[in-house]
Amino acid sequence: MEKKDIWFDLEIPEKWDKITVDHLFRKIWLAPKKLIHQFRMEKSVKVNGENAIWERPLQTGDILQIALFQEEDYGVIPDAIEINVLYEDEHLLVVNKPAGMETHPNESEQIHTLANAVAYHLQQNGEKLRVRHIHRLDKDTTGAVLFAKHAFSHALLDRMLNERTIKRTYLAIVQGIIKEHTGVIDHPIGRDRHHPTRRRVSKTGQNAVTRYTLVKTFPSKNLSMIECILDTGRTHQIRVHLSSIGHPLAGDVLYGGKPIYKRQALHARKLVFTHPFTESKIECVAPFLDKPPIFPEI
Repeated sequence: MEKKDIWFDLEIPEKWDKITVDHLFRKIWLAPKKLIHQFRMEKSVKVNGENAIWERPLQTGDILQIALFQEEDYGVIPDAIEINVLYEDEHLLVVNKPAGMETHPNESEQIHTLANAVAYHLQQNGEKLRVRHIHRLDKDTTGAVLFAKHAFSHALLDRMLNERTIKRTYLAIVQGIIKEHTGVIDHPIGRDRHHPTRRRVSKTGQNAVTRYTLVKTFPSKNLSMIECILDTGRTHQIRVHLSSIGHPLAGDVLYGGKPIYKRQALHARKLVFTHPFTESKIECVAPFLDKPPIFPEI
C-alpha cells in the first residue's frame, strides 16, 4: 500500500471565522501545551498551503493542514489475530474485545493482546502508527475499546474521557433479584492489602460512582441483568460496587459471584462520543461474542 499523505486537511467553518490558529488549538481543541509547542517548532501546521502564522485570524473556507499521520513504531508486536472493528477512520478505531484477552501488553515482548491485534490490523492496512488505547477492559470483560491513531487524537480523546464526555454503557448479569429499577452506588475504591489483584470499597480509596438501571430479571435462576454507566473509571469498579451491595457479577468468583459462567458476566455494550475533529456523533454498539452466549439478545 502506498505511503499515506501525512497531512490532515480541515476546511474552516463559519463558526471559526476570525479566530487565530493559536486560539483554535488552545481554547477550542484544548490541546496540551507540549503538543502545541511541538507543532509550532516542527512547522506541522499550514493554512492554505503556507506555514501557519499562529496569531493571524482564520477565515471561513481556509484550509487548515496538520501533519498528523507520521509513520511511527507500533509500540507492540503485531499479532495475526482477527478483530471485530466497530468504527474506524484516520483518527481513531473502536474494537470489540473478546473474553480472555488483555487490552494491552504488560511486558515488552508480550503478544496475544488486543493491542497486538490492532497493530496487525493497522499493518495490514498499510498504516504504521503507534497503538494508543484510550481506556482498558479487564481480561475477561468483553466489548468496545477505543484507540487513537495519532498523538493529537490521543490527547483530545484522553481529555474527553477525563471530562466524562465519552459515555460508556455496560451490561452485567448479577446474582440475585435487584428490586430497585434504578440506583447509584457511590463508594470509594482502594486496593485490597490482603490480595494482589483485588480491589475493595475503602474510605481512603478513590472516589467512584456507578449508576445502574434494571433491564430484566430471571427469577428461576435468581439473576438480574442491569445496565451500568460509570461516572468514574476505577479498576474493577463495576465488579467491586455490585459485590458491595450484595449482587456480585455472575461468574465473578474473585468478588463473590457463583461460577455459573467461565468469566464475569460483564460486557461494554455501547460507546458514544462526539468526534474530536468532525464533531459528528459516534455511537458504537458491540455485539456479544461469547459462544455459547452469556447474554440474551435484547
